[in-house]
Amino acid sequence: MATEEDVRRACLALPGVTERSSWNQPAWFAKTLMARIWEDGILTVKTEEREALAGTDPQTYFWTPHHQRSPQLVLIRLERVGADELAELLEESYLLAGGRGPV
Repeated sequence: MATEEDVRRACLALPGVTERSSWNQPAWFAKTLMARIWEDGILTVKTEEREALAGTDPQTYFWTPHHQRSPQLVLIRLERVGADELAELLEESYLLAGGRGPV
């Protein structure tokens, strides 16, 4: 079970990532937005596997009509992911958001 603090630690451990508010929620940026708390316990990240993730585990991975027009964005219920899975998702999101350097 991941927490917002786990997200913060993992994001800020990546080279060049900064944290600031986006829509009054904590958000992390590489070159562009890479992750944001959508609401309590829900994280938004970028992925090229949105359909596959939601198709295999829709209780964990989903999107709202708001995210429909952004096919790289997926919402994650943090209580349903472990630290290793969270780290993988954030590393992919970091690279898709223009992050550089060794991950």
